[in-house]
Amino acid sequence: MVQSALWDFLRGQFTRLPYPETTFTDQVVIVTGSNVGLGFEAAKHCTRLNAAKVILAVRNLDKGNAAKRAIEEATGRRGGVVEVWPLDLSSYESVKAFAQRAMRLPRLDVLLENAGIAGPPYRLAEDNESTITVNVVSTFLLGLLLLPKLRETGQRYNNTPRLPHLVIVSSGVHYFTKLPEQSAPEGKILATLNDKATANMGDRYNVSKLLEVLFTRELAARSPLPSQAGNARGKGGVIINYLNPGLCHSELARNAGLGLKFMKFLLARSTEVGSRTLVHAASAGEETHGQYLSDCKVSRVSPLVSNDTEKHGGKLHTRIWDEIVRKLEAIQPGIMQNL
Repeated sequence: MVQSALWDFLRGQFTRLPYPETTFTDQVVIVTGSNVGLGFEAAKHCTRLNAAKVILAVRNLDKGNAAKRAIEEATGRRGGVVEVWPLDLSSYESVKAFAQRAMRLPRLDVLLENAGIAGPPYRLAEDNESTITVNVVSTFLLGLLLLPKLRETGQRYNNTPRLPHLVIVSSGVHYFTKLPEQSAPEGKILATLNDKATANMGDRYNVSKLLEVLFTRELAARSPLPSQAGNARGKGGVIINYLNPGLCHSELARNAGLGLKFMKFLLARSTEVGSRTLVHAASAGEETHGQYLSDCKVSRVSPLVSNDTEKHGGKLHTRIWDEIVRKLEAIQPGIMQNL
């Protein structure tokens, strides 16, 4: 199955991806991690495609403002269309402050969660190893805090061409971990990942992306669209999907070893081409709700994920869901009422 995944990866790297043309007219879009790389290019596409407001959610405001100027220059759209807001996913208070500000927006049509970190050094951020804090806990903390705003937008503007979107930028590397930490006692997977003495940082980015996939699938399953729930369309549903942008030239793996850098030299997509997968997910239809997207189409998840659902009653899904939910409730009591 690993060989099949590798073949899919190689074939995908040379797949021609459609250039984004779907309009974002009147929409408000937030893109995290958007001062560079995939997030920057995705924000530029959304601005070009007539979004009413594109918010660059960034850790470094100077770099964010430089990105804002570059997007305005490239698209010719000025006058406050692009805004720069501070967001540090290594801080729960920063995430909560950002969400409180976003809740005051007149509408929110797309939350495109692109920000993430990858790198071997072990360090703590809040109460977890930093990769887990940034890529998993804070990502879903922000998503759940803003889910009511997305749902409200769907209710208020139910004559728009499509429902609001919560998009998680995951990765095909979720195929390449077996999550050995799942052998931990019940309720202790995250605690085991936080143990510096046993942490396998070479596998940590893969693990974080697997946790994203598992949690997003459960989140979507517990947030059915109105059409799926048998109700009238457009009554506040939110399309939740997650995607693999492929191997791209970006700053994400700037701490990578020579092997990955050489692979990127040979195979990586340009940053702009990779960003097309983000924009596709942010404008895709209801058929993508709960689905994993790769090469701008619905694709298969890893056997560890699919077999867990089909053969074992979703035990791993449930364990990951329960542990992350407990952590989110400790950070923001009552957050799960936002479902």
